[in-house]
Amino acid sequence: IMVFALNSNLFAQQTISVIDLTKDLKNSNLVIIAAGPEAEYNKAHITGSISLPYNAFNKTGEIEGLLVSDAEMAKILGEKGISEKNTIVVYDEFDSRYAARIYSLLKYLGAKDVKILDGGLEAWKRGRKPITRNPSNLSKATFKASPDKSLMVGMQDAIAAGPKADAVLIDTRSPGEFQGKEQESKGRINGAINIEYKELLTDNGMLKSKAELEKVYAAKGVTKDKEIVLYCSSGVRTGLHHLVLRDMLGFPKVKIYDGGYNEAVAKSPDRIVK
Repeated sequence: IMVFALNSNLFAQQTISVIDLTKDLKNSNLVIIAAGPEAEYNKAHITGSISLPYNAFNKTGEIEGLLVSDAEMAKILGEKGISEKNTIVVYDEFDSRYAARIYSLLKYLGAKDVKILDGGLEAWKRGRKPITRNPSNLSKATFKASPDKSLMVGMQDAIAAGPKADAVLIDTRSPGEFQGKEQESKGRINGAINIEYKELLTDNGMLKSKAELEKVYAAKGVTKDKEIVLYCSSGVRTGLHHLVLRDMLGFPKVKIYDGGYNEAVAKSPDRIVK
């Protein structure tokens, strides 16, 4: 019974409320990460938070959004003062898509205690908590990465998942992108279904309740027995689905195809359909 109680408690600890983060501010092991663009951080951020933009780990190159190596990601984190042993809270100034991106990469790299601030900076402001324009910097640390390769798949595996009966390929972009009606998109990877990440959020940017989230997936035939592969343009909008499916609802086979539409349309255009 004790073990079950502990697990239940951990199960609910993927997000943190404004009230609970306020109580934790004096924890010397706490690192608060602002995951939005640096320009937003410079306007206003949670007092004491550091800036680590969602695209900090992106390679430069023709295909936008591909990640640098695991070792390079760990080096960037260490230079920012982040260790895998920290208690880490991530937030952004928008709808948590950037926070969830950093969250999923931290989990992939082996950080154990990572949470998202539910509702982000807007919820923090609504709670009348301290914000500032003054940047914070931490002393350099060492981030010892132990990547969980089971969380990621490459392009060929993602493309193969589309037609499989025992898999679901979820396109987390907007319906317009999915249907090829937006300028930046010719369509979707063959066999994908569309559940935009925004479907997981309430109107004020908070995550929906567990029961509501379960309904979102059940309505699209996303069940725990299937392998689930998530993609967007370049990984950013997969993070909230990853957090909800794997870490909140306990789906056992959830993977991110990080190259996403951008890589697939460049390298396998014949697999893109409208």
